[in-house]
Amino acid sequence: MKSSMLLTASCRNNSNVWYLLFISDIVMSFASIIRHNGVVTNLQMRPSALQPLIKKGCLYVKAVGGEVPATSSLAPKIGPLGLSPKKIGDDIMKNTGDWKGLKITVKLTVQNRQAKVDIVPSASSLIIKALKEPPRDRKKVKNIKHSGNVGFDEIVRIAKVMRERSMAKELSGTVKEILGTAQSVGCQVDGKPPHDVIDAVNAGEYDIPDE
Repeated sequence: MKSSMLLTASCRNNSNVWYLLFISDIVMSFASIIRHNGVVTNLQMRPSALQPLIKKGCLYVKAVGGEVPATSSLAPKIGPLGLSPKKIGDDIMKNTGDWKGLKITVKLTVQNRQAKVDIVPSASSLIIKALKEPPRDRKKVKNIKHSGNVGFDEIVRIAKVMRERSMAKELSGTVKEILGTAQSVGCQVDGKPPHDVIDAVNAGEYDIPDE
């Protein structure tokens, strides 16, 4: 401040003095901002300091129904949020009991260091669940063939569940997407190959309700 006053007094007749003062003020402002941001950056590098700033967030974790996910895969995602990987793994196992042995995606809604577990099923997992196959030990049984049969009404129900994530313009398009997934799974629909059912849908032989 004193240096600015001396500069003004000594250079009163200089037309560039106000320009120099303006530049010096800008430099000092940037210096204070850099110092302030440096403090924030250091806080962000420390998870313990960042935890109180996190109010709510969502994480997606791939898991197998009825099993505890590997701690090595959970810890990097939920550790910085102050959550216990072991507790979250137990919660996932409890909430995915109905999907035992199926590969699913789990949505963790984190708020105030508490996590809510929601299941985000895929079309293939919904179809395999609809087959009502007996649970198998994944470590002993490999290359499982899903050769069962699914009713067309069940396909429509699955299409309604997946409607929000579908790119089809109408529900009939989503139904055909699910039938294509059934084709890749290897099961039958109403005792027929899924591709034949798709042809029947295109021909108008199936009544698909409006949304």
